[in-house]
Amino acid sequence: MYFDLFLSFAKIGAFTLGGGYAMVPLIQNEVVEKKGWVEKQEFLDILAVAQSTPGALAVNVSVYIGYKLKGVLGAFSALLGCVLPSFFSILIIAMFFTNFLKYNLVKKFFLGVRPAVAALILYSAVKIAKTSKLKKSYYTITLAAIALMFLKLDPIVIIFLSAIAGILLRGDSNGN
Repeated sequence: MYFDLFLSFAKIGAFTLGGGYAMVPLIQNEVVEKKGWVEKQEFLDILAVAQSTPGALAVNVSVYIGYKLKGVLGAFSALLGCVLPSFFSILIIAMFFTNFLKYNLVKKFFLGVRPAVAALILYSAVKIAKTSKLKKSYYTITLAAIALMFLKLDPIVIIFLSAIAGILLRGDSNGN
């Protein structure tokens, strides 16, 4: 199981450009749909906790899932799988490509990758919204949070205000 955790998160880490939110659909596909390690609703809760705690989203998710399945060693296995591909990629780039971003081909590469990463993030958000059992009133929180982002409010304040709104709406059991 430790090696399975390592391989699953290494695959995710190796094939995701953009990190963080771009990894969410891959993580969801691997741990919810393929492996069945967590349920869809629990995955949403894990994402909320991972986003609210310090550190990279994918790293936090991998550690949580690894710990849930196999304790501290499971968390360590998932963590290594998640970060080693990026670590080695950056190490190779740092060693061999001093002015990596000055190359025209690299600039063009990232011009193509950026929209794909944005699309992956949007796809993940839509997929999570469709599969979740969230009440309709919580979509109001989402829209309010987006509006606050456009007002350039600090993300910590947005998370705090959203948490308060969730607590206040907890009694809304009919989905309105």
